[in-house]
Amino acid sequence: MSARPAAVRFIFILVVLDVLALGIIIPVLPKLVESFMGGDTARAAEVFGVFGTAWALMQFIFMPIVGALSDRFGRRPVILVSCLGMGVDYIFMALAPTLTLLFVGRVISGITAASITTAFAYISDVTPPDKRAQSFGILGAAFGLGFVLGPALGGVLGGVDPRLPFWVAGTLALANAAYGWFVLPESLAPEKRAPFAWKRANPVASLKLLRSHHELFGLSAMLFLMNLAHMVLPSVAVLYMGYRYGWGEVTVGLVLAGVGICSMAVQGGLIKPMVKRLGERRAIAFGLLFGVVGFAIYGLAPVGWMFLVGVPVMAMWGLAGPTAQSIMTRQVSESEQGMLQGAIASLMSIASLIGPGLFTQTFAIFIGKDAPFHLPGAAFLVAGALLLAATIIGWRATRPRGTDARALVE
Repeated sequence: MSARPAAVRFIFILVVLDVLALGIIIPVLPKLVESFMGGDTARAAEVFGVFGTAWALMQFIFMPIVGALSDRFGRRPVILVSCLGMGVDYIFMALAPTLTLLFVGRVISGITAASITTAFAYISDVTPPDKRAQSFGILGAAFGLGFVLGPALGGVLGGVDPRLPFWVAGTLALANAAYGWFVLPESLAPEKRAPFAWKRANPVASLKLLRSHHELFGLSAMLFLMNLAHMVLPSVAVLYMGYRYGWGEVTVGLVLAGVGICSMAVQGGLIKPMVKRLGERRAIAFGLLFGVVGFAIYGLAPVGWMFLVGVPVMAMWGLAGPTAQSIMTRQVSESEQGMLQGAIASLMSIASLIGPGLFTQTFAIFIGKDAPFHLPGAAFLVAGALLLAATIIGWRATRPRGTDARALVE
């Protein structure tokens, strides 16, 4: 096997282990917060929104720094330090006896959770521009595989002890760091590295890169809305499924595993043929519109089996992100790939700052005593509206222009 496919395989495994560790705690963290709130779901949703906002704030501050550091020192050390930090943090949360210390653990997690972003820069280093959509799709499949195994395992472990998933997640993250130490090669040659500068690492200044090209700016706005809409899932999905359908940790874990299977199938197998058949522009719009329909199903489904119908529909949304990122990587130089991924991560962090509060408050309001009318799925309908706006912006941003016009539509 050549060096580049081997490197992609290494990153695939690293991302699977990373997301597996993250996925394990998804079914239990909101419930653990709820237990500290005496079982009050509406109040737990509000507090969990604060958790999500704090995590995102740390991401917003530190992701551009991490991106700039990876451009200066290489991808390998950044990935390894991040995995090590995540492992220690999960163990800290497993031991946290109070809601305050659990909150501190989430803050630390926001600082250390940088390896996935750096992995995208790594893929940009080792993959030719015309193959990046497929390679980013492979990373999407890694996300899917991690979320297939993680939530299912987390649901089962959480049924035994709500703290057990944190111990397992910590062990996996530390194993991830050990695996990377022995097998992960560096992808960024010394002569291609950029000096570290705080103006590049500044979370606001790093966003200036996204304004350097019309298409880059439009697609970054689209990605922002996509990520904002996506925040409804980690913010309220677990509490929503428990509240509306009465599903416990095991059932929720299995449902999330089904989401991961569908996502993996789309991102691992459909991106290449769909982009070839539709072209990048139409593939992005196609994926986003499926996401709009999926969110409508989630928000309006009165019974559990109807919610499940939306899972494969929603999975088609996975066509949009990797395809958009592939276009964006072609607009910057090799020495700016880490900065680009850091800027994209900053957008994701801003979305993550806004999203938890927006969606948990929407959920809490529409299930509370003072709700104007009872609509538990209101948060998903808001997310669908955001995706519809993203579709319009993305379609306009990728209008054929100049020498790349034919590539976008064919």
